[in-house]
Amino acid sequence: MPDIFPFRMMSSVAGGYDFPADPQHSALDQPVVWSPLANPAVLMLGATPDFLTPSPAALSVDPVDVISGPEGAYGACRDGDGQYLILADTSPDAQPAIILPLDDDLPDRLEAVLRLWHTLAAKPARRDPRMTLYQRRRFRLVMQAADGNADQASYREIALAIYGEDRVRAEPWKTSALRASVIALVRSAAALIDGGYRDLLRHRRKP
Repeated sequence: MPDIFPFRMMSSVAGGYDFPADPQHSALDQPVVWSPLANPAVLMLGATPDFLTPSPAALSVDPVDVISGPEGAYGACRDGDGQYLILADTSPDAQPAIILPLDDDLPDRLEAVLRLWHTLAAKPARRDPRMTLYQRRRFRLVMQAADGNADQASYREIALAIYGEDRVRAEPWKTSALRASVIALVRSAAALIDGGYRDLLRHRRKP
């Protein structure tokens, strides 16, 4: 099972390799579906055992952007907050149950269960705690730096776009703290693009 389910094959575009989506289009313009192997927040749904009494208050999922694969049907909540995999051979009439593997990702999966439950029960949304507010703010700066670097902008041009002209001109550029900050952002972006983004999908845990 790949990190992102290959719902659209682009072998001719990708030099012989299968792409999970059209690389010529933004992820904002096409659905991106994660595998539960890569992202523990993608919950696996099966059927509730027959011996359990059906609950009249049971919640149900109404997936959008369903992508079929050998593992089952990948879907997302209508508000986009939560993805799940309805395992193959699960009857559409079955009361859904969440399957939780007893693995190292169990704490992350349990948090995802509560977020999904709040969404389906129309309760106040729970914030995904895998990234702190500081990390989210820095991530936006990293992505800005990545875009500038991809467009072959200089470090100074990236700094102007992120911090503004007044702050950049306030001190000599070669010894500026903003220059060092931009270099660090570009290096962080390169690490994320090289696979480090997977670390954002899990809590950091002490070894």
